[in-house]
Amino acid sequence: MREILGRRLQRLRDRLKFPRAASRSAAEAAGGAGPSLLDAALTCATVRQWPVLPGVGRAGADSTRCACPDPDCVVPGAHPFDPGLLAATTDARMVAWWWARRPTAPVLLATGGDAPCAVSLPAKAAARALVRLDAQGMRLGPVVATPTRWSLLVAPYSLERLGELLYAKDHVPSSLRFHGEGGYLLLPPSPASGGGQVRWEREPEPLHPGSEGLWLPEVEAVVDALVEASSSAPGGGSRLAY
Repeated sequence: MREILGRRLQRLRDRLKFPRAASRSAAEAAGGAGPSLLDAALTCATVRQWPVLPGVGRAGADSTRCACPDPDCVVPGAHPFDPGLLAATTDARMVAWWWARRPTAPVLLATGGDAPCAVSLPAKAAARALVRLDAQGMRLGPVVATPTRWSLLVAPYSLERLGELLYAKDHVPSSLRFHGEGGYLLLPPSPASGGGQVRWEREPEPLHPGSEGLWLPEVEAVVDALVEASSSAPGGGSRLAY
């Protein structure tokens, strides 16, 4: 499957006249081996039909400062700036044009609408929660991991639907974050804002001809399972709090 996807991406690059050298430079900047940031962006946009755009990236001699004008940026490099979030697209030519000019730019998914949304939580808590959910036989979708937080992809939901869900809960751990309509999510193999690299803890299932697209769990099912998994910590605390 990886070989087929690789050939498909190369044919796409050839049609767009995007040179192999630029793709290699993106892969080297992202850490050497593995798919380049361009390949990842093209896969998301053209194979999965997920709208993507480049993150602002890093600046400075040591590449530790965010390239945005805010000197105190709390997510250096890992957010939209120019282009803005509304520019996210599935158009291959636009994606190729962006990464031809900025081959080290992080890949951002614009969540919501017809695209996946996500629920994220601290990395250590997420690892424990996934073990428990697997033991319960719950089917999960792709999971994006950074050194500090993991994000469970879910089916698209509206802000109104999320509000109703949270209102109906007696308690939702404050460590949960929701990436819904109007939000974004950093995708592999982008550099993480706090150092390290974004990776797939669980990769998306391959899409086959004639399939209706990637299966994703509903947000209610994921939140219910996470809240339940957090309720049995010693002393009545939450296992999702750290």
